[in-house]
Amino acid sequence: MEMADETFQRFSELDLPEALHRGLEKMKFTEPTPVQAATIPTALKGKDVMGIAQTGTGKTAAFGIPMLTRLHDDRYPIGLVLAPTRELAAQIHKVLEQMAGQGLKINGSLVVGGESFRKQSNQYDRGIDYIVATPGRLIDHLRQKSVSLERAEILVLDEVDRILDMGFAPQIEEIMRHVPKKRQTMLFSATLPPEIQNLAARFLHHPLHVSIGGPVAKPVDQIEEQTVETTAAAKQGLLIKHLQEKKGKVLIFVKTKDRCEILFKVLNREGFGCVRLHGDCSQGERKKALEDFKQGRPAIMVATDLAGRGIDIVDIEHVINYDLPHSREDYIHRIGRTARAGRSGTALNFLTPGDIDGYYAIMNKKAPKRVVFRSHRKR
Repeated sequence: MEMADETFQRFSELDLPEALHRGLEKMKFTEPTPVQAATIPTALKGKDVMGIAQTGTGKTAAFGIPMLTRLHDDRYPIGLVLAPTRELAAQIHKVLEQMAGQGLKINGSLVVGGESFRKQSNQYDRGIDYIVATPGRLIDHLRQKSVSLERAEILVLDEVDRILDMGFAPQIEEIMRHVPKKRQTMLFSATLPPEIQNLAARFLHHPLHVSIGGPVAKPVDQIEEQTVETTAAAKQGLLIKHLQEKKGKVLIFVKTKDRCEILFKVLNREGFGCVRLHGDCSQGERKKALEDFKQGRPAIMVATDLAGRGIDIVDIEHVINYDLPHSREDYIHRIGRTARAGRSGTALNFLTPGDIDGYYAIMNKKAPKRVVFRSHRKR
């Protein structure tokens, strides 16, 4: 792997299409984030890139700017971006549209489940320059032969650790058989477990390796982490008390779809307007929940880990782990929904007695010995 030897301080320094410069200016992109500064110059040369960086550090622009530049300069290839969830794919597609929206004349297609299969196929037939897709729906198109990847000479794998966590490894293997062997591949992730190292060794060719925040990313410094010990019976009341004190957008994570529905109904009954996001919500419900939450009406969302990597809303002030996640990687991605784009935020963890060992494992710390008091009756 190569290490970064080029960087830049302002986007205006880069040799980009004028329309792309206008798009970045409209989005108020003037100075790059560390991952952008380290990867974009190399990616603009068509080289492979492997970027390990915290969530919320600007990875979409890190691969989007080089991809759009090449698609503008050479109309033969198409770009393919793979993301783990519909929500993240939609966010990526929206950012790319904004970048290209000042006259770049590059068209993309969002290929995800829950949307019209025929509409996606028709968009491809009319001619597109890039595809942003989830693995499952893209496989459906490949098997129906409604989409071809023989011109996909630019491949982006975003949030790869989440893609693998969600069990999409077989789909990635199948997709790889459809893309050209000669291509530019850009891989981005927040963590670097062994399976991603193996994937990079197989599918990337002498990549630039950039690690922002260490080999395994940690939460950004602007997040203030807090922990409150409680009980299962008292947790709901404690949450209500904290919500009464907090201002701004609040994202609350729970373990399961059922718990999400229950807490959603409880909070609305208590007078807190809130929306919810979980795997049983229809695509229309997901879109409406995300749009309402983004607009701050209401300012509270209850979600399962489906939202952990699918929400890119820059002004979420607070994340509450009502239920702890299963792993440190999930914890990092959950709390990474706040303190985005240089802002600050808080992450509050509720711990019941049964959570203590799991919490310290997530924090990579040794749990302290806890004193247990027993009552003794006189004989």
